[in-house]
Amino acid sequence: MARFLLIDAVSGFIVLVVWYLAFVRYNRRKGSAVLQWVQTACSGRARVLSARWTGSTRLLAELRFPPHIFEHARVVIHLLPRPIPVNWALSRWRKQRETLCFEADLDTAPRFQLEVHNYRWSGHHGKNAPAAKNWMVSRPGPIVLTSRSHWEKELNPVIGALLASREKNFSTVRFSPQSPHFRATLDIDSLSDHPADAGFLKTLRELAAGSSASRQ
Repeated sequence: MARFLLIDAVSGFIVLVVWYLAFVRYNRRKGSAVLQWVQTACSGRARVLSARWTGSTRLLAELRFPPHIFEHARVVIHLLPRPIPVNWALSRWRKQRETLCFEADLDTAPRFQLEVHNYRWSGHHGKNAPAAKNWMVSRPGPIVLTSRSHWEKELNPVIGALLASREKNFSTVRFSPQSPHFRATLDIDSLSDHPADAGFLKTLRELAAGSSASRQ
């Protein structure tokens, strides 16, 4: 009996080691592919100075842009903890997302703290719902829900830039007086729907420009 238990324990350990190594490699390949997407999207305007893994789920890369675009820029790629089965199961249960986060300082720090979350709602009707011809359909424009008790005029250019942005898939956009001044987070799953072109960088610059306009 002890012999069979030992064999089972050794077999289980080997399976876990193989699982760990296989998914570490998978995450490394996926992280490298996302970083390559960023390089292509910023081609001709920025270059990757360094890239390093901090653990098996987080890739951090430093970028260099020409002056007056972004300072101390970097991307942080967060992947699911696939190498550890329990952590992976928990992340799936919590519906965690894999993200690409762009962080940078601006020429002049914003004078406000702002974090915008992009939420979308959709609805559908059941089998017993009234016929569609009896429905009144309304298509409102963008709706901004804010926790601020007092709306400052300097936020208008920032919100205007967000609403006018062609890229609607950023899950969060953040401005802060402290470094990093600007942060934009994108779900990695959405990258497959968008080719790596200059539109990504152009959108980041448009959003950051909203902060500059607010100081005028």
